[in-house]
Amino acid sequence: MKTLLYALGPMLFDSLGVLVFAVLLVAGAGIVPATIAGTVVALAVVGYELVRGKKVAALQWISLASVLFTAAATLFTGDPRFVMAKPTIVYLIVGSVMLRKGWLNRYILPEQLALVGDVMDRFGMIWAALMFTSAGLNLVIALFFTAWWPLFIGIFPLASKFGLFAVHIAVVHFIGQARLRRRAGGELQHISPVIPAKAGIAGGVE
Repeated sequence: MKTLLYALGPMLFDSLGVLVFAVLLVAGAGIVPATIAGTVVALAVVGYELVRGKKVAALQWISLASVLFTAAATLFTGDPRFVMAKPTIVYLIVGSVMLRKGWLNRYILPEQLALVGDVMDRFGMIWAALMFTSAGLNLVIALFFTAWWPLFIGIFPLASKFGLFAVHIAVVHFIGQARLRRRAGGELQHISPVIPAKAGIAGGVE
C-alpha cells in the first residue's frame, strides 16, 4: 500500500492536464473547452515544478505536449480528421520517450530502487508498448469507427493507463517482497554455520 500511494500521487499530478481533458470530454463539455482547460492545468503543473526549481518529469512534458497539440489542432485547423488523428502522433512520441531507461524511477520509493530498479526498467518497455498499441487503436477508431471516437478517446487511454498502473505496482511489490525474503534467507544461511562455532569456543573457555 505504501508503494501504491507513493507512486499514485506523482502519477496523478504529472498526468493532471490529460486527466482534466479526458474527464471534460467524457462529460460532454466539447473538445475546445476540454483542450483549453487541459492546457491551463498542464501549464500550471510544469510552471509549479519550474518555480520550485525541480526537474520537470517526462510525463509532465508529455501531458503538456498532448493537450497543446490538441488545442492547436482544434483551434487553428478546425479539421476533425486532424483532431482525431492527433492522439496517434502523440502516442507514438510518448512511446518513444518511454523507451528511455529510468524514466519510471520517479514513481518508486528511493530505498526500493536498488531492489526492483530492473523491474521498473522492464515495465518502462511495457508502458511504451501500451502507447504504441494506443496509437494504432486510435487510428483505426478514427478512420473506421468515427462515431465511436469521442467515447474511445475519453475512456480507453485513461482506463488502460490505470489498469497497467495497477498491474505494474502489484508486480513490483510482489517481486520486491520475494527478493527481500530470498535476501533474508541467504543472510540466515550465511550466519547459521557461525553460531555453533561460537558456541564451541564459548564451551572451551568455560
